[in-house]
Amino acid sequence: MGIETTRADRKVNKELREFPKATNTTSKSKPRKSRRRGKKTSPVQKLFQTCKEVFANGGTGTVPSHEDIERLRAVLDKMKPEDVGLSPDMPCLRPQGARRTPEITYFQLYESEKFSMGIFCLPPSGVIPLHNHPGMTVFSKLLFGTMHINSYDWVVDGPSYTSADLNPSEITVDPAARLAKVKVDSDFTAPCNTSILYPADGGNMHCFTAVTACVVLDVLGPPYSEPDGRHCTYYLEFPFTSFSVDGASVPEEEREGFAWLQEREIKPEDVSVVRARYRGPEIVDK
Repeated sequence: MGIETTRADRKVNKELREFPKATNTTSKSKPRKSRRRGKKTSPVQKLFQTCKEVFANGGTGTVPSHEDIERLRAVLDKMKPEDVGLSPDMPCLRPQGARRTPEITYFQLYESEKFSMGIFCLPPSGVIPLHNHPGMTVFSKLLFGTMHINSYDWVVDGPSYTSADLNPSEITVDPAARLAKVKVDSDFTAPCNTSILYPADGGNMHCFTAVTACVVLDVLGPPYSEPDGRHCTYYLEFPFTSFSVDGASVPEEEREGFAWLQEREIKPEDVSVVRARYRGPEIVDK
């Protein structure tokens, strides 16, 4: 999952927090205990430090090693809503009544040229439409709630259709679309394992729909960047049977596992995402 952000939002407070010195000197052990408590690393700080190490040498299309992926996955799997200062009773997660498009709230925890950390809060029926993650490795951890995930990967060397290939019942559309294979089409309920997608595998194009109010912690490496060619593209979905294209032959019983994806020229109008200030535990960039 991802929402393209601007460079103006990519700063983080780098001031180090100083813990107060112990004033009670009646026991030699008390100051040492206080210092040990003060040095305890919060879960979100541990996540940040792990991301910083895992994506240190990253770039477009660069996938971390298997060991690094498993290390970051293990940290995310343990994350809980309270670790980032969130709870299910937040106003942004309440049903929005007759509102046509439920508003999604995004909290940016950190972003650099190497990676980003952010939280999406979706009220019931909130949707982040089908979109891609070009050259990126993405970790998504559902912190609470139930969410439907629908994701695809491109069929390698697969055919594409143009307006000349459309069935008469379909509206002529442009540009051409490509054949994609369904990777995931299921509901997920927290607590569940972290999902991971890669530049060319794992469901690089996905759509998230909130079955109930839910919160997702996202880590992107590297993040979206127009100058670096990592632009967020949205897609329309068409059933495999919508078009008849030479070279696109799939057994009838398997056709539900494929779809045609067509790039949308502009961002969907029904996408409503508001940014909010992160007020959870501090992240210190040492």
